[in-house]
Amino acid sequence: MTPRQIDLVQTSFQKVVPIAAKAADLFYDRLFEIAPEVRSLFPADLTSQKQKLMTMLGTAVTNLHQLETILPAVKELGQRHKGYGVTAAHYAPVGAALLWTLETGLGPDFTPEVKTAWTETYMALSGVMTAA
Repeated sequence: MTPRQIDLVQTSFQKVVPIAAKAADLFYDRLFEIAPEVRSLFPADLTSQKQKLMTMLGTAVTNLHQLETILPAVKELGQRHKGYGVTAAHYAPVGAALLWTLETGLGPDFTPEVKTAWTETYMALSGVMTAA
């Protein structure tokens, strides 16, 4: 990821923060729509899960400029997800749901350049999680 991409992700995420609850709703609704088989990996009540998602995204985005400091936590997250039954195949629909959520939430601010930056970010982080 380039410094410009990191800046784009961080700047665009600041526009998501005020709509974090709605973004989490959009994300999980979309994920379960495009990958209904993953619904069983989650608790019936997603309230806590939605908060964890937004907190994790916020931490990752805030620290993209110092990726080496969050890599141990990202690896640990990947290991925990594996213990929940998450497979490498699950990461593609999660990424698709994330990008769709950002596009929906950011509207015209989700430019092709912002989309590329978020795609690179997701690929980097999910690659670490998958390898863990």
